[in-house]
Amino acid sequence: MIVIGADTHKRNHTLVAVDGQTGTLRGQRQIPATDAGSLDALRFAVGLDDERVWAIEDCRHVSSRLEAALMAAGEHVIRVPAGKTMQARKVSRQAGKSDPIDARAVALTVVRDGVDSFPVAFTDEHALEIRVLCDFREQLIAERTRMINRLRWHLVTIAPHIETSIAQAALKGPHVCARVTRQLARLPISPQLRVARRLMRRITEIGREERELLADLKILIQAHTPLLLEQQGCGTVTAAIIIGHTAGARRFSTDAQFARHTGTAPIPASSGNTQRHRLHRGGDRQLNRAIHIIALCRAQWDPQTRAYLDRKLAERKTKLEALRCLKRYIARQIWRLLYSAEPLLTDPTTESSQRTAVGAPGLMPCTG
Repeated sequence: MIVIGADTHKRNHTLVAVDGQTGTLRGQRQIPATDAGSLDALRFAVGLDDERVWAIEDCRHVSSRLEAALMAAGEHVIRVPAGKTMQARKVSRQAGKSDPIDARAVALTVVRDGVDSFPVAFTDEHALEIRVLCDFREQLIAERTRMINRLRWHLVTIAPHIETSIAQAALKGPHVCARVTRQLARLPISPQLRVARRLMRRITEIGREERELLADLKILIQAHTPLLLEQQGCGTVTAAIIIGHTAGARRFSTDAQFARHTGTAPIPASSGNTQRHRLHRGGDRQLNRAIHIIALCRAQWDPQTRAYLDRKLAERKTKLEALRCLKRYIARQIWRLLYSAEPLLTDPTTESSQRTAVGAPGLMPCTG
């Protein structure tokens, strides 16, 4: 078996194939990030070995087109977190940095940890829609926060009495925005006032767009995994982060793999008579944040969760260790909910018979 590592970019991708047992270099190629380039990548792989695994660094904004083409051709594709490849580069004897070095580091990471340690690539169109809307909503909120800060500084100069009457997060609500807009309309015209009015207009527009996106997200989540919204502590935004960043729960064969992906799987830190686990700082930090929010809400309001934490404290665990245990339990629960709600994931190894020995396998239309 060979492992083909891919270092992906906007305009081209670099492929490096290594032996699946020894890590010996078997070949390398650079391809354009187009449909023709994906076809060239398949020709390159067919000429090396019939049994192969594609290891692609998890940068889906630039690798999604290549992933889709490979999966359409029946190839076995796995995603490698960027943090894992960073570790491989540190222990590599080859100095420097280049696209072939990075692609080889991706492949060697899979050789070192094993193919089964990484989630398979899986395109969940519904999850992708939720992820796109959720990311855009967060960008709008960040833009609104910057505009609110600029508006406040202008108000300090032109109308300090208005600025002091606005609570810290009040401009996020439509009623306060309308009141401030009316107050600004009564002030004498000046350059700073014109800027403040434009900022106020844009803040109001962003608030309206954010509320519309939130309603759209709720509809999509109810169509994807309605049971997720019924979980205590899991609102629309938290559920959107979970679904969007999981990107298909069936690509994780066990809840342990999902927990490692979310950063909720504890890492052994025992020595001698001391038996303990420490915090895992890796994984998807957005997923970890969403699970942390659910854990805090349940710890405060759910009697069963509070009883669970009390039992962990009675076992002489610290509050943080008990909370980590709770987050691991929540990760298992979320994985089961998402896993049961998604359609079956086709095993890539069952489609290996569709590959042709000569020439290039036929490609279905790629989705960029």
